[in-house]
Amino acid sequence: MFRVELSDNRLVRLEQVSFGDLGFQERDHLQEWLAHTPDALGEELLIIQKEFDGFADTRERLDLLALDERGRVVVIENKLDDSGRDVVWQALKYASYCSSLKKSEVIEIYQRYLDKQPDGGDASSNLRDFFGVEDLDEIVLNSGNQQRVVMIAANFRKEVTATALWLLGHGILVQCFQVVPYGFEGEILVDIKQIIPTPEAESFMIGMAAKDSEEKTTLQTRKRSQVLRQEFWTETLQDFRERRISLFENISPSFDHWLSCATGSPGCSYTLTFGLKFARVELYLSRSVAHENKMIFDRLELRRNVIEEQFGAKLHWQRLDQRKACRVSLAQPFDGNNRENWPEMINWLRKHIVNLQAAFSIPLEEACQDLKSQADSYVRIEDRDEVVSNG
Repeated sequence: MFRVELSDNRLVRLEQVSFGDLGFQERDHLQEWLAHTPDALGEELLIIQKEFDGFADTRERLDLLALDERGRVVVIENKLDDSGRDVVWQALKYASYCSSLKKSEVIEIYQRYLDKQPDGGDASSNLRDFFGVEDLDEIVLNSGNQQRVVMIAANFRKEVTATALWLLGHGILVQCFQVVPYGFEGEILVDIKQIIPTPEAESFMIGMAAKDSEEKTTLQTRKRSQVLRQEFWTETLQDFRERRISLFENISPSFDHWLSCATGSPGCSYTLTFGLKFARVELYLSRSVAHENKMIFDRLELRRNVIEEQFGAKLHWQRLDQRKACRVSLAQPFDGNNRENWPEMINWLRKHIVNLQAAFSIPLEEACQDLKSQADSYVRIEDRDEVVSNG
């Protein structure tokens, strides 16, 4: 790792150090860093337990247990300067132990974890926020043999990387992250990068494994719910076209339970949701930088009364502090399984998504413009300070 020396226009190599020399420990340091900042691993993960030892007939403990955005269990094994020879075997054992965890057990494990935290919290509520659902019945946790393994160390032995690549080629979801500390002017910097699979090859390798699996199945394996959703969205979009609702005119029917369209503001979308027990409309703020979503949300919430008056109903405002995104929504109970209810659901979605756009279009544009002006002002101040310092 290098830093840029602007005065000489040169790169200066940072000093690589070891966790051992720094006195850092696996449990007290690396594990805590990841528990508090799991998105350092490049995705949104929900940590549901530390030092998990809930395995029958064994006293073994896994370092961190998490869920990804698809509801898959993620086993995270941390090492410090050396991965050791047995980390793959260790992690696979833990993944196999976790494969039998039922949904209720996952929720219970997470609740026990929250009960030990200073801020506490309700597991079910946090899970609904994390997955963006109104009812936990809508999601599947720890499905089949989809458990994931993440191994972390400063250095990986060849036998570990070779085995990880072999497992990945056979459809086992394995990742290796290299975590290297550097010293810089009395501070410690940590570089975290995925080395297996490399980010460039990850999609290809996972895609090949998925293709091999798909070739062993038939079209009959498609879930009824996916077919149902596509048929519902087909009817919905047809209704919108007939009534000249332009919001979703360039959107195709999907197998997903949601359908989104652009608002005109970057990273913000209007979304329709088709659930088997409800329908929902929402404004979803999902810019790549979390604090920008929170700032836009806060500016909108200051105008909450005006927006809700324009919309014609009270809205559900979710800042979602545990996630990058924010949501403002309204839901209505429906039996989505019953096709006779679809005309009523479509009418409800059409009416309320039009009202949502009318209520938010101007406030959202102004909130995003405020954010941009603030960023531009910050850049101008930095430029001015640089001119003064160089003057």
